[in-house]
Amino acid sequence: MMLITEMRAAIRWIVAKLDVRNERGASAVEYGIMVFLIATVIILAVVLLGERTSTTFSCTAKSVSTKSRVAGCG
Repeated sequence: MMLITEMRAAIRWIVAKLDVRNERGASAVEYGIMVFLIATVIILAVVLLGERTSTTFSCTAKSVSTKSRVAGCG
C-alpha cells in the first residue's frame, strides 16, 4: 500500500513539474521549426524545378527564334 501512495505522489510531482495538463499552444521555438521546414521545402522545390524550367524556356526561345525544332530539345 505504501508503494502505491509513493507512486501516486511521484506521478503528481512529475505532472506538476512538466505542467502536462496546461499546454496552451505553440512556442516561438515551434514556430521557428515550422518556418525552417517550410523554407527548406520551398528552396528544394526552386532548386529542383528551376533548372528544368530554365531549360524548357531556353528551348522554347531557340525554337521561336529559328522557327523550327532545335536539336536536343525534347
